[in-house]
Amino acid sequence: MMMDPFERIESTLFVVTYGRSGSTLLQNLLNALPGYMLRGENANLLRGLVQSWQGLRQSEQGANMRLVGQPSGPHQPWYGYEAIEADQLGRDLAQVFMRTVLRPEADTRVIGFKEIRWHEDPALFAPTLEFLQRYMPRARFIFNTRDHAEVCRSGWWKTMDPAVVRQQLEQAEALYASWQVAHPESCLALHYNDYIRGPEAWRGLFDFL
Repeated sequence: MMMDPFERIESTLFVVTYGRSGSTLLQNLLNALPGYMLRGENANLLRGLVQSWQGLRQSEQGANMRLVGQPSGPHQPWYGYEAIEADQLGRDLAQVFMRTVLRPEADTRVIGFKEIRWHEDPALFAPTLEFLQRYMPRARFIFNTRDHAEVCRSGWWKTMDPAVVRQQLEQAEALYASWQVAHPESCLALHYNDYIRGPEAWRGLFDFL
């Protein structure tokens, strides 16, 4: 019987960044490591899963949508709702995401993905990373940034007002910094303009891994 991919993964790794930050270069480097598989972007598929988990968790905490701990009957509008557990939902959703989105291969030890849309819903940023930290095996986060002036001149950003772009990047990096301060043991900050200068800049990454 084949082992569940969720059970055989040693750790998970997530690159948190914005577009045109050099994250695809980072993704390629990580995928060159034995046993590593870092998937590319998935259009922030986690968002809907985390919203479901977060909504149930908030209703548990607020107790305003159901009678917590009290069984409901078939005549009540929230019949059966009290038996739904946010923690169980979170675990199940994480396992589904692992199997259907990340899809580790037989020799994969470390699995994850990079995404550029984490910051698009600021209210959901911390809950998303918390979801991964709670339910994914030994989750770790790499926060990848780049010089703002260079980002403004790259890709689709160059069609936008530079002031608007800088504001978006600053807001994203403020979210990144806030999470790193609260969870330093599972986070690493990388800057594109540092690691393109030479291999020595990668030493911190390999120490982290």
